[in-house]
Amino acid sequence: MPERDLISWNSMMTCYVRGGRSLDVLKLLNEMLQMKKAINYVTFMSALAACSNSEFIAEGKIVHALVILSGLHENLAVGNASITMYAKSGTMVEAKKVFQMMPKRNQVTWNALIGGLAENEEPDEAVKAFQLMREEGIKADYITLSNVLGACLTPDDLLKHGLPIHAHIVLTGFESNSYVQNSLITMYAKCGDLQSSECIFDGLLNKNTISWNAIIAANAHHGLEEEVLKCIVKMKNAGIDLDQFSFSEGLAAAAKLAVLEEGQQLHCLAVKHGLDLDPFVTNAAMDMYGKCAEMDDMLRILPQPLNRSRLSWNILISAFARHGYFQKARETFNEMLEMGLKPDHVTFVSLLSACSHRGLVDEGLTYYAAMSKEFNVPPGIKHCVCIIDLLGRSGRLIEAETFINEMPVPPDALVWRTLLASCKIHGNLELGKKAAEHLFKLDPSDDSAYVLYSNICATTGKWGAVEDVRRQMGSYNIKKKPACSWVKLRDQVVLFGMGDQTHPQTSEIYAKLGELRKLIKEAGYVPDTSFALQDMDEEQKEHNLWNHSERLALAFGLINTPNGSTIKVFKNLRVCGDCHSVYKFVSGIIRRKFILRDPYRFHHFSGGQCSCCDYW
Repeated sequence: MPERDLISWNSMMTCYVRGGRSLDVLKLLNEMLQMKKAINYVTFMSALAACSNSEFIAEGKIVHALVILSGLHENLAVGNASITMYAKSGTMVEAKKVFQMMPKRNQVTWNALIGGLAENEEPDEAVKAFQLMREEGIKADYITLSNVLGACLTPDDLLKHGLPIHAHIVLTGFESNSYVQNSLITMYAKCGDLQSSECIFDGLLNKNTISWNAIIAANAHHGLEEEVLKCIVKMKNAGIDLDQFSFSEGLAAAAKLAVLEEGQQLHCLAVKHGLDLDPFVTNAAMDMYGKCAEMDDMLRILPQPLNRSRLSWNILISAFARHGYFQKARETFNEMLEMGLKPDHVTFVSLLSACSHRGLVDEGLTYYAAMSKEFNVPPGIKHCVCIIDLLGRSGRLIEAETFINEMPVPPDALVWRTLLASCKIHGNLELGKKAAEHLFKLDPSDDSAYVLYSNICATTGKWGAVEDVRRQMGSYNIKKKPACSWVKLRDQVVLFGMGDQTHPQTSEIYAKLGELRKLIKEAGYVPDTSFALQDMDEEQKEHNLWNHSERLALAFGLINTPNGSTIKVFKNLRVCGDCHSVYKFVSGIIRRKFILRDPYRFHHFSGGQCSCCDYW
């Protein structure tokens, strides 16, 4: 354009905002300021909108300062944009200050404040603002009601706020509004009442994409990944278009279930709909491939560094950490810094986890120190858990206990469970007892606390203490979570429990195990019966080890897959140390690759070795 007026500049900035290109918006604002171009409230609204996330809070404060210097801070639209910017950046103190200083407020102002309070999980404050809004005579609209419903997150919130608000919605005639209906579905699910969510959804006359997404998210919130995938199939069969949210939730469900074929089908469908380049879909697909042990596929769809969001970098670092590739995780982190992206708390959880899985204590402690000093990321509970795991696994249990006593955040159940697990590895009964007592106080019904402590007692030969723990579990009616392993074979997931004899191929499976047992014993395998946690003779202990679910799954995979193919086995609990040894021996003798995934990481077995280098 040979000439550009204020409308030209503002239009370009608006386009960049809508395209999610925040840096380009700020570059244009900077150019306008340097060229001493005229600026109006529309310019600042776009600039503030571009800073509406925590990554750009520093720039947002500068833009807000420029607003004040320009004398536009009393403009109603700019004030509303400022509240939204601070709220979406997670700085509600500043959002409230802007709200209080505004000379005029309208419906949009109140909606911005209530939405911010809801988004930042301040339910009491959000409901209080909703009440004040009504007292000032400002009418609530569907956005107001959707926002205030979004503030309800717990069963207590449902009783205290959610049900009365639902009653108000019925009285004011908003119950038929599709946005409000979808917010009700979400609210009930988040507050623990999935049945009410389903009841509302089933009663909808016209179910659109947003309605289906709401019930999909409700099931995902309750950990019902299979239901999420079933909902997507029903949604597609009903002729409703899937959007980026539908695909993201579906791919996330496939990732948690580690069902590669379903994940691939969803990704192919996203390509067909032209949504494969959507950042949310791309990131969800990357995460799915990583969690299904298809690293090559994940890297194939990885955006180029210049177009890679922080979330994409985090998923990449997390995948490398989960698969035990510390060096690649570190290189990716350094490359991310070189590209000018700021790491966040998720980045450091992945890095610290990678250090923990490889026993790299010094590197992990260095990253933990740099987190707050160099990158201004305050340590959270997950970072602390990683450090406890890092110190504990390496045998530095006293340092781990000292770290807990000096933590910047109060220790929760996960902290003590992590320490207890490390005590089990190193057979430290005294410290394990301390950790277990803390867990019993926090949650007397936590089965993992009893099981881990019982295992320490068994490992150290304290069989009387084992019986005491089991009696205590019985008196509280606490049952141990059963171990199970599964293999995905074509369109079927085949599940095995300890000593399972229900499969039609049971006789073949146990025959194959007998064959493997003989082969690996000849190759030098010696069973480690310390992993058989029952008080019985050595022969019976060894027999029990060969009933472990991951061995049954391995034998089934060997029988039913072609020679040379990689076998993937998934387990719901931490892999047994003796089973780990068996997998190594078998991979070396029969020249097959195995991938074993437990809740924490992947083990890649090949040629008699494991990617974890026997440290996990």
